[in-house]
Formats: sequence, structure tokens, C-alpha cells
Amino acid sequence: MTDRLSFDLVSPEKLLLSAEVDMVSVPGVEGDFGVLVNHSPMMSVLRPGVVLVEDGKNNQSFFVRGGFADVTPDGLTILAENALALAGLKKADIDSELADAKSIADAAEGEKKAEAEQVVAQLEALRETL
Repeated sequence: MTDRLSFDLVSPEKLLLSAEVDMVSVPGVEGDFGVLVNHSPMMSVLRPGVVLVEDGKNNQSFFVRGGFADVTPDGLTILAENALALAGLKKADIDSELADAKSIADAAEGEKKAEAEQVVAQLEALRETL
């Protein structure tokens, strides 16, 4: 039995990461949760936030804008609506995402507008950290 978690992070564009890791912290809609090897099977809807992949000294962070996390006996798979690796990310990259989110927020109504405004707020906070 392995002591490493099999992890895949997939966006519609590509497979961003497929690796054996120590732990993954996931932004679920009901709260953040950590997944280690032998975690109980579960599924969760993701909220926009940061996925932290811990692998010894080689930690990686990805910003996801929703999706699903599927924990199985074989490991963790995250199917993200949109995902960006934070390493090497520039403010110009965030500005582009922010412009898209603002246009959606401006055009939407009701619950969709509230969701889009939440994404705008998170992208603005992310931009400030870069």
C-alpha cells in the first residue's frame, strides 16, 4: 500500500497536473478540506479558490473557478471549470480573467450576478497578492 495520494487536476483545456503527492487542500463549497492517501470516498462541488498541492518541499498552488472534486479509493481528481497555476502568474493574466468576470457580472441578474460578483471579488484579492 502506498503512502502517497494519486492526484489529477484537469481543466477543460488540459491536464494541469498528474502526480503522486502528500496532500491536497481543496476549496469546497461547504468549506476547505484536505485529502490524504486513504481518505474516505466523497464528492464535493468547488467554490472559486486556491488548490494547494503539498509534495514535500515542492508545493504548488492553482486558482480554480469552480468544478468538482472526486475522492475515490484510487485518489483525488479535480475537474475544474477553469484553473490557473499560480507559479509565474502575472497581474496581466489576472486582469484578463477579471475583465471577463466583470462583464459576466454586469450582464447577469439574480443568483448568477451574485456568483459572478463573488468571482470578481476573489480575482481582485488574488491580483492584490501577486
